[in-house]
Amino acid sequence: MLRVRTGGRARARAVRGAARRGVRLVITVVIPTIGRPTLADTLAAVGSEVPVIVVDDRVTDRDQTGTLRRGGGSRTKERGVTLSALSRFEHVRVVRSGGRGPAAARNAGWRAAETPWVVFLDDDVIPQPGWAAAVWKDLVDLPEDVAGSQGRIVVPPPSGRRPTDAERNTAGLADALWVTADMAYRRSVLEAAGGFDERFPRAYREDADLALRVARAGHRLVRGDRVTAHPVRQDGFWASVRFQRGNADDALMRRVHGRGWRAAVGGGRGRLRTHAVTTAAGLAALTLAALSARRTLPATRRAAVLAGLVWAGLTAEFAWRRITPGPRTPDEVWRMVVTSLVIPPVACAHRLRGEWRVRR
Repeated sequence: MLRVRTGGRARARAVRGAARRGVRLVITVVIPTIGRPTLADTLAAVGSEVPVIVVDDRVTDRDQTGTLRRGGGSRTKERGVTLSALSRFEHVRVVRSGGRGPAAARNAGWRAAETPWVVFLDDDVIPQPGWAAAVWKDLVDLPEDVAGSQGRIVVPPPSGRRPTDAERNTAGLADALWVTADMAYRRSVLEAAGGFDERFPRAYREDADLALRVARAGHRLVRGDRVTAHPVRQDGFWASVRFQRGNADDALMRRVHGRGWRAAVGGGRGRLRTHAVTTAAGLAALTLAALSARRTLPATRRAAVLAGLVWAGLTAEFAWRRITPGPRTPDEVWRMVVTSLVIPPVACAHRLRGEWRVRR
């Protein structure tokens, strides 16, 4: 019995040793960053078993001090991670990408890597214990036609209450396909595909676009067993409104991949058409009300009232749809009401901007 157990331990140690040696030869982790404070926690969770390339996508020298960060086209004051703070991680190499967005930053990272596999992580995720060995196991025996492997994304739920709108949006990552919160690709496949499309300026749709192009080239993508946690970030009152910028990127996805691109990446239909009707009804109500105020036109006034009722009904339905599954605290209800008024016209404006851009 003693010999059997000892042999089992020896084999287990041999497997762990092979994983430690193999992971350095097989895998490079690439993490694009704008200097978020969470980067240090991500690096600590990855561990020192695997080489890491951090791609600093901040623009100016002032950004490098950590006192200012740029992300998604907006600027917010926040203490960030300085380049000097990364010096304590001996296995970490830093490259600069000049503030051209996450797609360009990831391209700079994988092109600087020398291993056959590149694993992309976000700078606000926490790989779970044993992640480095788990990713090696996910990748080492994959057949040649498999080009990529996605980790299992878990979003810690709130304790003792229902999730907010922002928390539900983040929780959607657990079921999303091929997201770069934890996504590994063969370097040779990245080369053949040309990497990420740098026309996508935000951390939005650039990962889905790459996955569709890789699949179109005849490769398969699979899910692995490694686990990465994605905590919810508190991005402020207007986060859901800023998120509507992604509608411009949806225009590029439709132009590149056709009308069926959402189904191909496992996405839902979205609400843009309803937002368009809501916005049109609101504009019609304002225009007709202005006309009826200048002249006594009962028909115009009735039309203004009808358009106003359509706008109010659709807006109320949208707000209630977002309020119902949430904690329904006064702050959350107020946030949902205000942002539900603003989101439809903002979403439509961004989509029109995106359509104009891709047509040019």
